[in-house]
This record gives sequence, structure tokens and C-alpha cells, in this order.
Amino acid sequence: MTSGNLAFAEAMRQINPDVVAAYPITPSTEIPVRFAEYVANGEVDTEYVAVESEHSAISACVGASVSGARVMTASSANGVALMHEIFPIAAAFRAPIVFGLVNRSLGAPINIHCDHSDSMPERDSGWVQIYCEDAQEVYDSVLLATRLAEHTDVLTPVFVCQDGFITSHCYEPVEFLGDEAVQKFVGTREMHYPLLDVDNPVSYGSFVMSEYYYEIKRNQIEGMNNVPRVYDELADELATLTGRTYPKLEQYRCDDAEFVIVVMSSATGVVKDVVDDLRRRDVKAGCLRVRMFRPFPTADLCSALRGKRGVAVLDRSASIGGTAPLASEVKSALYDLDERPKIQEYIFGLGGRDFFPKDAEAVFERMQNDDYERRARFIGLLESCETTEGGK
Repeated sequence: MTSGNLAFAEAMRQINPDVVAAYPITPSTEIPVRFAEYVANGEVDTEYVAVESEHSAISACVGASVSGARVMTASSANGVALMHEIFPIAAAFRAPIVFGLVNRSLGAPINIHCDHSDSMPERDSGWVQIYCEDAQEVYDSVLLATRLAEHTDVLTPVFVCQDGFITSHCYEPVEFLGDEAVQKFVGTREMHYPLLDVDNPVSYGSFVMSEYYYEIKRNQIEGMNNVPRVYDELADELATLTGRTYPKLEQYRCDDAEFVIVVMSSATGVVKDVVDDLRRRDVKAGCLRVRMFRPFPTADLCSALRGKRGVAVLDRSASIGGTAPLASEVKSALYDLDERPKIQEYIFGLGGRDFFPKDAEAVFERMQNDDYERRARFIGLLESCETTEGGK
């Protein structure tokens, strides 16, 4: 039995990265703290860099990564926000950092509990984003992310996200691989153009005018475009080793479903239970979990939702003044279908608000009753805060 945070730290121990630079913040604190114990006890060879801020932590990670080191770190919430300046730089440098992002609400007001308002602002920073449902998936995803980030066709940093306090702190059974099996799976990093190769000097962080900037961005896009293919190959390899499969998009009883809830992370279990209950009542319900948010699995999603009568997209974050992130991606992905299903956007769970089976059941009931609105609906408010369009 272990938690998502400790499962992440155990994977780090087994991988034995060259450098970890971190500045702990709730609820990701246990990851660097436990890993620091491994360093102090001599269980790893890692250079642990204790810095004065999250901005310094990610800056140190970038410097170590482009120098040829295998690098990992973790953070949450306002710490992630403080790192924002450096995230696009890490991606542009093609620095394959593996980052444990333990999702927490982004203040103000100050709140230490889960929503996805810290990771969603980084969706265009050029990082791969993987969202985990449970602690077992966190552990396996760290191994997978290390290979994915360092693959020569990808060379892109990866966020491994888990829900703060829900996944990060709750204990559940986790099956660990042996140290040798992990080392064999992740292998050693093959560095291209390291900063410290003095015989073949390179430059990072140069000032670039318009003559070349555009091409550099295009190169990044190609790396991200290669992620789905490489991910599928590595996920198959990991499945052979563990017997556990992690598709980019998990379909639960979707094949013949008429009504589908699209959701991410730990809330998926609640939806699956409701789907099972509704199936016993002859309601053709299904659940579609988006595991990989960046790059977004557009083709897989279109295939899964084609022909459905209704789709409800549940976002654990809001885009104030716009469409919530997951709903925006789903609507965009389905736009080119000849016959699009009706879609309802929902926002839920902000600041750690509980999500209950009755909430998911109410969503399915609205779809069955053909009850849709153009604006977002809110799940689990203490009192009615619904407003008309225009905010009146």
C-alpha cells in the first residue's frame, strides 16, 4: 500500500536520475522530501539541488538537462505558476525533463486542494501532459514518461499529473517492478548536443531573429507530433513487462454507448461506477477518460464519440471568459464530424469540491432528457450561482 506521491518518489529512486532540483510545495511536498531521504541514505547517486524558489528549481533542471543529465522534479499550484517563464524554454531547448505535477487549485483565494487550474495554463507551453487516475498509474507513468521524453524523435519534457490529496495522499495497492527491471526498461539517456561537450561546442538560449525563430518552433511541433506514435510503442513495451495497459484515451463501456461522459484523472472512478449502475438499468452509458491531454488524441476521440447521442465534458478547471480546457478540445476535435453529438460543458470540483455518484447520474439523466445548454453548467455548488448569458 502506498500513495501517489510515494509511488512517484519510488519510481524516481529506481530510475536514479542524475539531477533533481526542487522547492517543495503542498501537495507535492512528499515527492522531493522522500527522494531527499533516498539521497541522504545513499540509495541513489543523484545530485539533489536545494534551491530558493520554484523558478530556480526549474531553471536548474533545464541547465542540467541540456548539459546531458537525466533530470526530474515536482511541484504544484502557485509553484507551477512561478515556473511558467521557464516551461516554454525547457520545451524549446528539447530538454526531456520528467515533472511530477500534483494538481492543486491556483490562488487566490488560497486553497491547497485539487483542481486542474495549475496544469491547464501550461497546455501551450510545449510539454506533454499525462493525467493519472490512481497511484499505480502514477508509478507506471513515471517509467513511461522517462522513455518518452528522451526518445530521439520526441525530446520533449513531460508532466505526469495526479490529483492533489485524492491520488497523491490516499493509500492503495501498488505493484512495483524490481530495480533491475526498471533500469532495463528506462535504459540510459543518449544525449545529443550536450552543453558540456567542449570538443563540439553548442549554444543554448541564443537571441534569434525572425529568419530562424519560426523554423525552431516548427521543429518543436514535429517533436510533439511524434509523441502519439512513440507513446503507443512504449506503452505496448511497458504492458508486456507489467500486464498493465495505458492507452492515450481510455474507453469504458463506450462501444455501444449512447451517452458518454468525458473526464480526466481521479474522478473517472466515480463515473465508471455510475456507468455500471446505469447499465444494470438498461441505460447505454459510457465513460471516456482522457489520459493524454497534450498532444490531444483527436483522431482517437473522434472514433470513440462518433455516432453518440450525447456527450458531457467534465472539466476540473475553468477558462474564465471562455470554454473550459477539456470541453474546448473535445468540441474542436469533433467539429469536422458529419454528424456531431450534442455536447454539454460542465465545470466541477474546483478547490477540491467533492464529486459524488449522484452528480454523475444527474449528468446522464440530463443527456437522456435531451437537456443541453450552450453555456457551461456547474456541478455541486452550495447554492444556485447559475447566471444568464452576459452575467446578469
